[in-house]
Amino acid sequence: MQKSECPGGLQLRNRVTGNYLQRTSSSTPVKQRTTIQQSKSSSSIGSPESAKKLHPRPSDKLNPKTINPFGEQTRAPSAFSAIYSKGGIPCRLVHGSVKHRLHWDCPPENLPFDPLLITLAEGLRETKHPYTFVSKEGFRELLLVKGAPEKAIPLLPRLIPVLKAALVHSDDEVFERGLCALVQLSVVVGPSLNDHLKHLLTSLSKRLMDKKFKEPITSALQKLEHHGGGGSLIIIKSKIPTYCSICS
Repeated sequence: MQKSECPGGLQLRNRVTGNYLQRTSSSTPVKQRTTIQQSKSSSSIGSPESAKKLHPRPSDKLNPKTINPFGEQTRAPSAFSAIYSKGGIPCRLVHGSVKHRLHWDCPPENLPFDPLLITLAEGLRETKHPYTFVSKEGFRELLLVKGAPEKAIPLLPRLIPVLKAALVHSDDEVFERGLCALVQLSVVVGPSLNDHLKHLLTSLSKRLMDKKFKEPITSALQKLEHHGGGGSLIIIKSKIPTYCSICS
C-alpha cells in the first residue's frame, strides 16, 4: 500500500483495487464540533428570551404578581389556591374599572362558616392575585353577615393558629392582612377572643420593633382592648409591657 499526501488528510492507495482512500485528520471533527457549539452559544445569547432576562422591561415592575388559577403551575399549589381553582370557594372575583369586588354564588349569610371561614383565613398567606384579594375580602364579608358571632366563636380554636401563621409570615403584606383580619374578628367575637390573645401577641411584639409597623400594631391593640374589655388589657400588658391603654 502506497501513501500520498493531500491537503486536510492522508490518501491511501489500495494495492489490489488501485483506489484511493481518504482519511482526514482527527482534528477536523473537533474543530467542526467547536464551531457548531460556538454558533449555538452565540444564537442563544442573542435570542429574545435571553435578552428579556438580561434586560427586563420597565413595565415588568408595574405588573402585579398575578397568577392564572386555572393555568399550569410550576410549583405545587397551596391549599387555598387548589380549593379556589376547583371551585371550592363559593365566590368569584369581579374586575371593576375602579376596584374589584366579590360575587357570591349565594348570600353569604346562608353559607356555613365551617370550614369556609378557616379556608379564607388560610388564604391570607397567599402572595399572588387573585388569591390575596379573594381571601381578604371574603373573610371580611363573611364576618359581616347576620349571626356571625354565633358561627365564628366555636371556630376560634382552629382560627387562631391560622391567623398566627399569617402574623409570623416574613412577607409584610401577609402580616398586614393577618393583622387586619384579627381586628375584624375581635369586632365580631368580642371578649371571646381574650383566651386566645396570648398566642398572637408575641408576633405583634416582635413586629413593634419595626418602625413602619408601630402605628398599625398600636392601633390594632387598642381595638383589641376596646372589644375585649378589661380582661384583654391585662393580657396585652403581660405580653407587651410598653403598651399604653386607651383608658389611661
